[in-house]
Amino acid sequence: MVNKEELLKFCASFVNNRISRIQKNIAGVQESLTSETKSSAGDKHETGRAMLQLEREKLGAQLLEAEKMQQLLSKVTATKNATAIGLGSLVYTEKNNYFLSISAGEYVNTNNKVYCISANTPIGKLLLGKSAGDSFVFNGTTIKITQVI
Repeated sequence: MVNKEELLKFCASFVNNRISRIQKNIAGVQESLTSETKSSAGDKHETGRAMLQLEREKLGAQLLEAEKMQQLLSKVTATKNATAIGLGSLVYTEKNNYFLSISAGEYVNTNNKVYCISANTPIGKLLLGKSAGDSFVFNGTTIKITQVI
């Protein structure tokens, strides 16, 4: 069985790495903008600056999204066990296992695989409010929930 603490650490590591990577990219773009100011003039210069500015805005939006993920993750507790599926639930089904927190991909340990998903994903929406013994239909397949932790 998978420990919810392990899953929370995996998700936290995922979001922290993402934030770090975005911040490094922003610093790189900022550095390029600074050096772009010192160099050439004319239309080519303005186009280069505009492209860098757009890239910085895009990275800023990505950073904001990653910070929202981090805030949501801070609300997830590993100790809370509920019968109805909600944020922080570890859900075992006949097909796959899910941890409702943030979309952080697949967590694998020695004998288990758990998909860390957001409640806003298609499967997350189907799972919310359900309990062990309930079923849901995803892509035309009926899947039974075997356990909720």
